[in-house]
Amino acid sequence: MKQLRCRECGRLRDFEPAYVCEHCFGPLEVAYDLDAVRQRVSRESIAKGPNTIWRYRELLPAPTGEPIDLGTGFTPLVKAPNLGKVLGLDHLYLKNDTLNPTGSFKDRNVAVATNFARSYGFDTLSCSSTGNLAGSVAAYAARAGLRALVFIPAGLEPGKVGAASAYGATVVEVNGTYDDVNRLCVELADLYGWAIVNVNLRPFYSEGSKTLAFEVAEQLGWRAPDHLVVPVAAGSLLAKTAKAFQEMVGVGLLDRASTRIHAAQAEGCAPVSTAIQHGRDQVTPVRPNSIAKSLAIGNPADGRYAARAVRASGGWGTACREDAVQEAMALLAQTEGILSEPAGGVVVAGLAELVASGRIRREETVVICITGSGLKTTELFEVRDGHRLQLAKARAADFEQALAAAEKAPAVVA
Repeated sequence: MKQLRCRECGRLRDFEPAYVCEHCFGPLEVAYDLDAVRQRVSRESIAKGPNTIWRYRELLPAPTGEPIDLGTGFTPLVKAPNLGKVLGLDHLYLKNDTLNPTGSFKDRNVAVATNFARSYGFDTLSCSSTGNLAGSVAAYAARAGLRALVFIPAGLEPGKVGAASAYGATVVEVNGTYDDVNRLCVELADLYGWAIVNVNLRPFYSEGSKTLAFEVAEQLGWRAPDHLVVPVAAGSLLAKTAKAFQEMVGVGLLDRASTRIHAAQAEGCAPVSTAIQHGRDQVTPVRPNSIAKSLAIGNPADGRYAARAVRASGGWGTACREDAVQEAMALLAQTEGILSEPAGGVVVAGLAELVASGRIRREETVVICITGSGLKTTELFEVRDGHRLQLAKARAADFEQALAAAEKAPAVVA
């Protein structure tokens, strides 16, 4: 039911640990016999599955036995009336992947990659990471009993680095950008027999991203939304979201899918959105300089596939101002009670641009992807003016005076 297919020349090969086409050196991806899968999967069979990504195992490179799992997936799809009211939307939903085991959507990818690695006898799990992936690889390696080495650029958020170390991984910090780190990992993939999840296991690892779209459709009552706004780093989440909608139609889970998929990036690292805005497939690399470190990939591996998917769907690419990211993070937290990392701020700011430009209308159903928890990036949050009262003494009179003074002053987002 499963083979590998080159994303450039389309040639098929056996399902095995491989990531580059032997003929044209294009990247490989997992291909499914959708007619065969249709005979094995239905909305009813999925509903009987676990409340994890493995309810969709027929459309994943899943192990034959019980998967190694931390409880990843089936995160809430939350109606967001407060944020919707601010932005002028009647049917806005948040896909809250901050509630995955390590606080980000990367657990979806790593769950699939870890099980594949175990099935094929790898003893070391590794990655190049902008932060979230390092923690996820470290946690899943611990669960699977594998050695973990994670490679990161210097200067990442301390909470993300500390978490990877706490799970027992060896953290390798490189003085350079993520793209420098990734080039190193490509070299190491040829030197060591490691499962570097986003290098030599990329065809399998990236399939985990599809489960976010599977869940959105199921949670909407097996209906595709009108719009989906996706943060873009390497571009895999967005590209695989488009693949997920195609597969759901192909196996009969959806009657149709006409979702317009939008890419959200910040100005300091927006190579995919720039390509989309200029009508190009080719993504020109940039040197990242953005507060959204988890999205700071200047040479995105799946950038051109993400750009193609956006244009094919009729979507758009946004590149919000850097100073709008924290404002949007605060807006999300204060309206819907969800604390996101900067990637969430990029998505909310991007959504605001799409609404303001008329690309999204009030009555349409919109889902935005909140992919990482702000609890890992608390250093970015400051106490707002008027939201901290300091009392010289523990007396009711002092409190009343301080409260009265605070409420007279307008609150300003820090």
